[in-house]
Amino acid sequence: MTLLPHLQCRPDQIAERVVLCGDPARVDRIANQLEQCEVLGQNREFRLINGRYQGLPITVCSTGIGGASATIALEELVQAGATSLIRVGSAGALQHNIGLGDLIVVEGAVRSEGASQAYLPPEYPACADIWLQAALLNHVATGSQPYWHGLVRSHDSFYRDDEQEVCRYWHARGVLGADMETATLLTVGRLRKVRVAAVLCNVVLFEQDVQQGVADYASAEHAMMAGEQQAIAAALHALAQ
Repeated sequence: MTLLPHLQCRPDQIAERVVLCGDPARVDRIANQLEQCEVLGQNREFRLINGRYQGLPITVCSTGIGGASATIALEELVQAGATSLIRVGSAGALQHNIGLGDLIVVEGAVRSEGASQAYLPPEYPACADIWLQAALLNHVATGSQPYWHGLVRSHDSFYRDDEQEVCRYWHARGVLGADMETATLLTVGRLRKVRVAAVLCNVVLFEQDVQQGVADYASAEHAMMAGEQQAIAAALHALAQ
């Protein structure tokens, strides 16, 4: 059987239910909440494993940084038969009251990235699947981690010369946080007629520069690891419903 070109595994190895994450190292942390884990392989930024959650087969796939590589993963997973996919990712807050380790269950995303616009005009909305949203919200509501529900913004660079002004613009319009992949996944997933949702863990406080955010990440590691673990649990719970 022909291998998927970039994921470098067989289509029949991919489960209908998939957890997506950016960082390949997060794949192994997701594995800690699964049973019967098997490594499918790693090629470039794409690390894949299979496991079981409540007896159901789950595939976990990392996508790397940005919408372009996330789209490659999504397209090949869908071609292989994936039907429900949830991104467990990280975000930077765009509101002052969102703390480190807080979770954001995504309702929709501002499409400031380029990958989704290679498919569809910017007027096309990036909306999370409503049933997966509801299942994510039901689970995070039972945990101890603070959580938020609303809009995020996906973009292509942290280092624009006008980055602070751009962030303040979307802050004033109520957007909760920013990442680099969610809008692409929601848009292309909807186009491909599969269910896609996202739950993000905040790793940078609003109006911090990247260097200070990295320093705070180290000092608040416990809170953010707790947030990530809760996000993983919520995604697995939602996929099992």
